Amino acid sequence: MSGALKSTGRPVVVVGAGAAGLACAADLIASGVATKVLEASNAAGGRMRTDIVDGFVVDRGFQVFNTAYPQIKRRLNLRDLSLRPFTPGVQVHTDARRVRLYDPLRRPAAVGGFVEGGLVSARDALALGAMSARDMLLPAALIKQGSHRTTRAALRGAGISDSLIEQVLRPFLAGVFLDDQLETDSRVFHLVWRSMLRGTLCLPADGIEAVPRAMVRALPSGALQTDTAVAELTDEGVITAAGAVIPAAAVVVAAGPETTAALLPNTPVPAYRTVTTYYHCAGRAPLDEPALVVDAHGRLLNTCVLTQVSKTFSADSRSLIATSVLGVDEPGRQAQVRHVLSEMYGTDTDPWQLVAARTVTHALPVMTPPHSLSTSSRVGPGRYVCGDLRATGSVQGAMASGARAAREVIHDLTRHR
Repeated sequence: MSGALKSTGRPVVVVGAGAAGLACAADLIASGVATKVLEASNAAGGRMRTDIVDGFVVDRGFQVFNTAYPQIKRRLNLRDLSLRPFTPGVQVHTDARRVRLYDPLRRPAAVGGFVEGGLVSARDALALGAMSARDMLLPAALIKQGSHRTTRAALRGAGISDSLIEQVLRPFLAGVFLDDQLETDSRVFHLVWRSMLRGTLCLPADGIEAVPRAMVRALPSGALQTDTAVAELTDEGVITAAGAVIPAAAVVVAAGPETTAALLPNTPVPAYRTVTTYYHCAGRAPLDEPALVVDAHGRLLNTCVLTQVSKTFSADSRSLIATSVLGVDEPGRQAQVRHVLSEMYGTDTDPWQLVAARTVTHALPVMTPPHSLSTSSRVGPGRYVCGDLRATGSVQGAMASGARAAREVIHDLTRHR
């Protein structure tokens, strides 16, 4: 396809309209490059999709939106998303009770309660505070130059006790990275921890799909073509599943790992982690604040009452509760989850109704050390790949990878003219 790069009469085709593909397309178009985005499903978003089920706003997998990500700040007007914040902190369910651990930077009055319940010793509080201050204040570039080790090793190296790691940090971070063994590259951890300290964790009032919808609105009319799966890449462009031939000056594959492997079989694709989220409705909210609740025993990733985050998640007075677990929806698992939720919330969950169960088989890439924080999108002449499989498993990583792909496409097109 090297000859195609010299052609100025054909657009760049971006395969996939998730966060990476939309970011790539936006940057290409902003640079004056004719661009067409082809999306296999009926709307943009990739893993950031939302459904309305029985009057409830149900994301396809539990999502949290971080306002501190640089790519988010660059591309979106946050006011347009009607963001609703979570409580700045976490509640940890132990054998005895739920312990509230608030971010002392946002709730200074809660500092005394940080050692509540014996989960956090004064020594641990100081060690965690020192690590957090370092991550919050250091430039991201310096954090990226850190050593390759696991998150567990980094936490121990910061002087944090195994007790705090096992009972609080491991249960919480398991929901962030879908990694219940703390094997994620420590540089990824420190960057994400930094962003959580600097930003606000929240959700759009209309669900997470509000984010890709806002990105699509910024594109020219006609740039996105939905219901168009790509079956094959050719020297001239792409062939759709319906047999249509679409010429292209270059092709950027911004799809999931399965599509990427099918279209570019020689391109390495990392292993991915799977997560299932159960959405239940209840007549009464089992918790009166928009807090994320984790289990010290790690029987599930996390749970929260979404209608406490935003009343818009329900069309009536019923409450919507989201609970995530690692893996797929296996037989008997729903009953196990209900049992744990009854214990964690201290209420009878038998009357709760299951609204939906959403399994995301390729939710996040495995990011064990040494994990590359950013990889070139070039995989061959006129062939590019972007997404969290080429960066870090986050919206920031996906968008940054899309931006990098756009820069490399523009460089190559300019060089070959």
